[in-house]
Amino acid sequence: MIKVTVYKDSKGYTGFKSEGHAGYAQEGYDIICAAVSVLTVNTVNSIESFTSDTFHVKQKDGYVECRFDLPLSREAVLLMDSMILGLQEIEKDYGREYIRVIFKEV
Repeated sequence: MIKVTVYKDSKGYTGFKSEGHAGYAQEGYDIICAAVSVLTVNTVNSIESFTSDTFHVKQKDGYVECRFDLPLSREAVLLMDSMILGLQEIEKDYGREYIRVIFKEV
């Protein structure tokens, strides 16, 4: 299962972490893993390319962690909202046995 944790404080998003594999299909054919990877990596790339926000990212197989230097711009918040919407739709369509989106107050 993929677990995506979105970190927030009283001012908004502070980062996110995606870890694990969905187990929906064989490696290389798992559309849930592919979709989650596209959403999370594209969000990091978009924040880097389209905003002046700064962050720290760690990435390896089945793992992406991004921590923001605060405060986030409106554009970065919108990109995070978009990523979360996509992840929640995957969770709704395919089930919580493959992906869970969790919000954690920090």
